Amino acid sequence: MSTIPKNGSVQNTVSNLSKQFRANIQTYAIIVAMVAIWIIFTITTGGSYASAQNFSNLFRQMTVTSFLAVGMVLVIVTGGIDLSVGKAAGFVSVVVAHFQAYIWPDILPGQEWLTTILSVLIGLTVGILIGTFQGYIISYLRVPAFIVTLGGLWMFNGGILIVTQGRTIPANQPLFSWIGQGYLEPTHGWIVAIGVVALLFYTMFNSRQKKRRYGFELSPLYIDILKTAFYAVLIAAYVAVVNSFNGVSIPVLLLAFAAVVMAYVSNNTRFGRYAYAIGGNREAARLSGVNINNSIFGIFVVMGFLCGVSGIVLASYVGFGTTAAGHGYELDAIASCILGGTSTLGGEGTVFGAMIGALIMASLTNGLQIMNVPSSWQYVVKGIVLILAVYTDVYFKKNR
Repeated sequence: MSTIPKNGSVQNTVSNLSKQFRANIQTYAIIVAMVAIWIIFTITTGGSYASAQNFSNLFRQMTVTSFLAVGMVLVIVTGGIDLSVGKAAGFVSVVVAHFQAYIWPDILPGQEWLTTILSVLIGLTVGILIGTFQGYIISYLRVPAFIVTLGGLWMFNGGILIVTQGRTIPANQPLFSWIGQGYLEPTHGWIVAIGVVALLFYTMFNSRQKKRRYGFELSPLYIDILKTAFYAVLIAAYVAVVNSFNGVSIPVLLLAFAAVVMAYVSNNTRFGRYAYAIGGNREAARLSGVNINNSIFGIFVVMGFLCGVSGIVLASYVGFGTTAAGHGYELDAIASCILGGTSTLGGEGTVFGAMIGALIMASLTNGLQIMNVPSSWQYVVKGIVLILAVYTDVYFKKNR
């Protein structure tokens, strides 16, 4: 009598795990691909790829385009595109650098804290204005996003040249540089990690409680615990590795915060659910009472805000505002989303997937650079990877 429940329990466990695997097979596939890339580069570079210093640099290098990818997820989910994000971030970076180099030293000499805060606020404001301008034209004037953002790409590229006057603008003041180049003390890094892990478990249990209250179907508790524990182990492993170098990088910490916020917004708010509804079936969403114009406008404003964040980190990380600022970043951001499972047809995509996609793009670039592969071939490799990712997306959709 006692063996029957045990067998039934084992069968249920295997069935639940199998169901979870099939439902998330695309996500697992890109994680396996990322690990395979790391192993290959570690072997081909004689282990230098897996060093703590390179691992820290890898995550820091991915942050600028990852901020763009975080916002791009919802843009693509609604069936849109934003080709201007790279140059928009570049424009923000040169504006911030211009204020840091030429405006604040004359107006507020010696006020480093104040000038850094003001520079950040100006960068965010410029980004929000960009998103508002483009979002209004796209959502209310009904001009296709492809055309508006393509025009924006040219405009912001021109804006970069106007602000810089063809010169490199220094933005390497110590406090401002800390935003893109600073590190947390090892102890502070562990405190942040413990706080994040506690937040993950709290969010998991709170989500289960809400689903139970409203009568939604709950996955088995052990599956949710295993998932959360897996993320907790990843966080602890990352902190342990980077603490052996300089500690947790500040831009990585900012990116993690932005990703968590955007993941919550996309999964647990009306704003996020409307975006998926619009991408899944625009007409059905309209008939259900979704204000499509307002939703798309809001998504582009958020995208503009994240362009502002990306531009600030870019200026701080590079230490200069340059004429080539943001070049090609829009392609990396779009590729990161698609690699992470965001469907080019709209309606599907996750912030977590986009982060994995961005990490894969950064891993490829970083590994090929260590191997001294010419930049021309780096573009070829990334192009092949992107095409394979889109093919994989189409393949899984067809099978479903």
